[in-house]
Amino acid sequence: MSCDRMLIAYDGSPHAKRAIEYAGRFLAADRAILLTAWEPMVRQAARVSGMAGVMQPDWVPDGEREDIAFTDAKEINAEGVALAGAAGMNAEARMVESRTTIWNAIVDTADELDVDIIVAGTRGVSGLKALVHSSVAEAVLKHGHRPVLLVPPPE
Repeated sequence: MSCDRMLIAYDGSPHAKRAIEYAGRFLAADRAILLTAWEPMVRQAARVSGMAGVMQPDWVPDGEREDIAFTDAKEINAEGVALAGAAGMNAEARMVESRTTIWNAIVDTADELDVDIIVAGTRGVSGLKALVHSSVAEAVLKHGHRPVLLVPPPE
């Protein structure tokens, strides 16, 4: 299949690496946009602690240094671009701060760039695990409004 632009959701996981491999093998695109969606550490901590929506605590640095989640996301994204290049794709980096959910960031970026296809890896969980842990890939498939290539983990 040939397309103008594909968006590959990349989080550094083995599943995302496998998705790059399959995109390189089965899809040809003029541009492969490697997207790493990230959430600021303050929001991650608030979500985990149950304090979402509460004012930022005094102990959180305010603008003094780069958010560690952003720093990690840049490294992860650069790794994805390198892997896509090694898979024969004309890859470019794209990062987006997630304002709501990671899947929303992926879908919104795909819409903004008007890509032809979204590529993502899946963890391959089902049953109770799938109910407990929401699936980014499943949400992208449901809400993406464009073709999606989901690459499952190996058996």
